[in-house]
Amino acid sequence: MTDTHTINVDDGEIAKFSALAHKWWDKTSEFKPLHEINPLRIGFIDQHSGIKDLKILDVGCGGGILSEGLAERGAQVTGIDLAEKSLKVAKLHLFESGLTIDYRKIPVEELAAAEPESYDVVTCMEMLEHVPSPASIVEACARLVKPGGWVFFSTLNRNPKSYLLAVVGAEYVLNMLPRGTHDYDKFIKPSELARMTRTVGLDTVAVTGMTFNPLTQVYKLTDDTDVNYLVATRKGV
Repeated sequence: MTDTHTINVDDGEIAKFSALAHKWWDKTSEFKPLHEINPLRIGFIDQHSGIKDLKILDVGCGGGILSEGLAERGAQVTGIDLAEKSLKVAKLHLFESGLTIDYRKIPVEELAAAEPESYDVVTCMEMLEHVPSPASIVEACARLVKPGGWVFFSTLNRNPKSYLLAVVGAEYVLNMLPRGTHDYDKFIKPSELARMTRTVGLDTVAVTGMTFNPLTQVYKLTDDTDVNYLVATRKGV
């Protein structure tokens, strides 16, 4: 078994999500936002790369919400995570959904060394802001995707507005997320993520924001990247 103290992981983050693992598929729980944004994430991926019949790796798959959505669209999906309890929930949910997904507990850097250029698409959603070295994750994702393939990221911008909405608003006012879910210091500006991707040979194709209206309780994709944003990148041939 891999020693998580020697790899790119925050043990506190693993413990945080492990404590909530049994709630992954409860759409009224702390994971409600992930269920609600999932169609937007999948639509963004499908719009740029397509999904059907592609070999897709979901990095930081958690309980499998995105992985199952991709598999439902006809992809051959592998999901990896380091939170064992979350992976158990993801595997158990396959009995309910009837889907086939290969879930593994393995660091993305280790998988990149073992299976370079093996995937048509790599997704890394809502994960970069939870690890000690996001650049290491980005590099591994670039190594894992085939030439001409797509890598998708989503994360949180770092500015006063994002702190107000994603931390104070979501965790303390609206109680949409457990307090302490996010560490503002780990938020990543789009320009910072662009430097990381460019350094490892990923060309940015599209950047879009994702906003939440607390009155209508509706998420949508917009040009506003101040808080949540998604990035589509492509590896050179």
